[in-house]
Amino acid sequence: MKTKTILLLALTAFIYNSCRNDAYNPDICFQQNVLPIFVNNCTMSGCHNSKDHKSRLDLSTYEGIMKGVTPSHPLRSKVYTTVSGIFASMPIKKKLDLKDINYIKIWIQMGAQNTSNCGGTCDTSSYTYSGRISGIINTWCTGCHSASNKGGGYDLTSYSGVAATAINNRLIGCLKQSTGFSPMPKNNKLTDCDITAIVKWVNSGYPNN
Repeated sequence: MKTKTILLLALTAFIYNSCRNDAYNPDICFQQNVLPIFVNNCTMSGCHNSKDHKSRLDLSTYEGIMKGVTPSHPLRSKVYTTVSGIFASMPIKKKLDLKDINYIKIWIQMGAQNTSNCGGTCDTSSYTYSGRISGIINTWCTGCHSASNKGGGYDLTSYSGVAATAINNRLIGCLKQSTGFSPMPKNNKLTDCDITAIVKWVNSGYPNN
C-alpha cells in the first residue's frame, strides 16, 4: 500500500509538472536555445548523431529532432517525454536541468519551428572569457569535450582546456570550419556573432578574464 501511494504521488507530481501552463518566451529560438541542448547532451560518439544513430533518432539536426516531435504537443513528443519527469531515461549519463527541459517544452508548445535570432541583436563588444566565451563553449562543446569524454583529446570544461585549443588557431579553424580543421560543432555551426566574439578573444591573447 505504501509503495502504491508513493508511486501515485510521484505520478501526480510528474503530471502537474508536465501540464502546468508555462509563460511563452518569444526569445526562445530553436537554433540558439534548443538545438545546442540536443547537440551538447545527446550527440556524442555512440549516441544520437548522424553517424551512430542507426535505429535511434539523429538529434544533431532540426530534421532529425522533428522525427520525435509532435508540434504543439510536448506530451506526444518523444524528445520531450524521454528527458522530463522523475522517470526520464535520457540522457543516460547526466539528466538535463530544468531550464533546458522547459526550453524544449515551450519550443514544442510554440509549434516547434526552425527559428533563429528571435529578436536578438549581435553584440561582439563583450568577449571576455567569463562573460561570453565560456558560455558559448559550455552550450555547444562540453558534451563531447569533458574530463570523462575527451573528444579529440580536449577537455573544454575549464579555461586551461579552452586556451589550449586557441593555440595555432585550432579553435577558430574548427569553429569556422576551415579547410584542414575538424568542423565543430558536428553537423552544425555557431552563429557569425558568436564566432566573431571568439575570434576577438583569441586575437586579444585569449585572457582568463
